[in-house]
Amino acid sequence: MADRIAVVGSNMVDLVTYVERMPNRGETLEAPDFVQGFGGKGANQAVAAARLGAEVAMVTCVGDDLFGPRTRQNLADNGIDVTHVRTVEGAPSGVAPIFVEPDGENAILIVKGANAHLSGKDIEAAADTLKGCDAILLQLEVPLQTVYDAVAFGAKHGIQTILNPAPAHPDLDLSKLDGLDWFCPNESELAMLSGMPTDTDDAVLAAARSLIARGIRNVIVTLGGRGARLITADDVTQIAPVTVDPVDTTGAGDAFIGSFARFLSGGAAPEEALTRAARYAAHSITGRGTQSSYTDAAGFEAFCRELGEG
Repeated sequence: MADRIAVVGSNMVDLVTYVERMPNRGETLEAPDFVQGFGGKGANQAVAAARLGAEVAMVTCVGDDLFGPRTRQNLADNGIDVTHVRTVEGAPSGVAPIFVEPDGENAILIVKGANAHLSGKDIEAAADTLKGCDAILLQLEVPLQTVYDAVAFGAKHGIQTILNPAPAHPDLDLSKLDGLDWFCPNESELAMLSGMPTDTDDAVLAAARSLIARGIRNVIVTLGGRGARLITADDVTQIAPVTVDPVDTTGAGDAFIGSFARFLSGGAAPEEALTRAARYAAHSITGRGTQSSYTDAAGFEAFCRELGEG
């Protein structure tokens, strides 16, 4: 039986514009290309895990507009259980206008829409499904209370919980994450949430351990071109970066988190799961878009062979 992951989180419709450069305030520029796709941190992570072979259930909310049914169908098309995808009457679906520069760097706006209505009641409604999962994967594009409720549910029922605190929210109450198994910020998110600098490796370590002292079991810090660090109360493990020629970095963080959840739930040791997740994220930036750049298990293994890493 495949590992089973529940994603309690967001979905968005990505509106991606490729630009030669970002416009200045009040300036109108012609852009060379536009692509519409499916995104949202929760849905992205769910799709990454599903394409790598996990059984994935999504607990999320969509709007009652044109995007709602299409989002639900996209999840189903990726083999994701959509039993607990709820349509919110009178609410728009979440959207994310994204601007991508020639070097692959991006700027993103998000409109939560129906995602703002995801609540503890949705977790209660999905309780039987959640209890059958190996992990619950969370992000911060939904109300904070919903995240707290999901962490508490996981702790109560012995299900490991993974939180990607993105986009960073200054009001995140770390005391309500007591017992969280995996906390996965980037260095800027770590700085905001710890209130400490993260400009050196030693500073990253100190900031991460300040969170561990507050009840979080493991902290994974992503550091862009410097790879990642797995930090516990006693150890630090460095995850090497994978060098590729970037086309579009949109969704790379979600590829990393979603694939990590899949590899970890599938029985890989944390270091191995993170090493493979770094490769999966690297592969994702060699293509355009978010979910459209996520390969399946066969494509990923082929990429690993190209790297000479098996």
